[in-house]
Amino acid sequence: MVYSQQHRSISILMLPWLAHGHISPFLELAKKLTHKRNNLHFYICSTPVNLTSIKPKLSEKYSHCIEFVELHLSHDEFPELPPHYHTTNGLPPHLMSTLKKAFDMSSSNFSNILQTLKPDLLIYDFLQPWAPSLALSHNIPSVEFCTMNAATIISTFVIHFNNSGLKFPFPGIHLRDYEIRMFKNQMEFLSNGLKDGDRIQQCCSSSCNIILAKTSREIEAKYIDYLSDLVGKKIVPVGPLVQDPLGQKTDEESPIIQWLNKREKSSVVYVSFGSEYFLSKEDIEEIAHGLELSKVSFIWVIRFPKEDKTTKVEEVLPKWFVERGWAPQAKILQNPSVGGFVSHCGWSSVLESIKFGVPIIAMPMQLDQPVNAKLVEEVGVGVEAKRAEGGSLQREVIAEAIGKVVVKKIGEGVRRKALEVRDNMKKIEDEEMDDVVEQLMQLRT
Repeated sequence: MVYSQQHRSISILMLPWLAHGHISPFLELAKKLTHKRNNLHFYICSTPVNLTSIKPKLSEKYSHCIEFVELHLSHDEFPELPPHYHTTNGLPPHLMSTLKKAFDMSSSNFSNILQTLKPDLLIYDFLQPWAPSLALSHNIPSVEFCTMNAATIISTFVIHFNNSGLKFPFPGIHLRDYEIRMFKNQMEFLSNGLKDGDRIQQCCSSSCNIILAKTSREIEAKYIDYLSDLVGKKIVPVGPLVQDPLGQKTDEESPIIQWLNKREKSSVVYVSFGSEYFLSKEDIEEIAHGLELSKVSFIWVIRFPKEDKTTKVEEVLPKWFVERGWAPQAKILQNPSVGGFVSHCGWSSVLESIKFGVPIIAMPMQLDQPVNAKLVEEVGVGVEAKRAEGGSLQREVIAEAIGKVVVKKIGEGVRRKALEVRDNMKKIEDEEMDDVVEQLMQLRT
């Protein structure tokens, strides 16, 4: 690939972690920033398989200011990690450590990209402390863009450095014992001799003066301010960065949308646990019974790992369930008949639900999701279906949470709050993006 430096004054290289939930916000941030300044040119660097999935989300109007750069991971050293596994999407869990090792070992290839492009700035993600170090060796300033929220980063530090006396200062985010154990185990994940918690801390420390975060002061003002004090850098919120629906079937073409259009307003729940988490058979059974007990109409997206070629939907669902086919999430959440979103509380899903004013029935599964679920309740845009003390799902509790949001009067208040938060976020979104541009430009002076 030939990298031309013509017709641009400021070039910015982006290096997200190899997950779709990270690459997409980086792309949306690049789009937002190009609207603010027409002399910015972005390079988004990732593996070919990830770039293939993200390219359809870039319309022609951005082709002059956003380019994709391929980062190749070594196949010879990791034969168990063929190119289609150079992404977290569909990656078998036992290969996650291998993917992180391969990503680390791509640093020399990334150094060559830095040397060739000579960008004015690097924006990097939360798991690759080698990236800002390489940028520094090329005299390139670098900034971390964290796709998690401020409350999650604080929780990460508190749990990872649990012997330092650091305490979480806000009672609204209170993790239960099993959630703390799960979070800690994930932070202790070891790859190339480095724990994930250490990677996160090092990436924060290496960022120049500021850290960008996919959040809004409307949701997290006190957490943003506390985190700024904790890390000694200004936390700059970039807003929700929710992608507008693009390249999806029209309402007339989608049987699901046609079905939704026949339902009463706010009478349906949408159920989805993201593209990279797969429910156990036990979880599927509890959720199915919870939906049945709630007596609410629903659309449920069930996914299985790519390597699972044998399991069929009808084999894991009770006999009264049927598969309804393709589900365009953004289109569904925008439909007026949808009154609630049963969600794992991945941060992107939370922000998408808020953007469309849909209250959340929170059912967190892993990673940052328990923190996000507590934040959803604290902000007032949803309710959590609490698990049993040992962490198992409870069908009666699921049904009760759905009923609160969709059937009972409490749902009206939650819906009003979701719309209020959405409108307030929209009001300050432009101002927050102005601040992002100002902070980034200061790094170049």
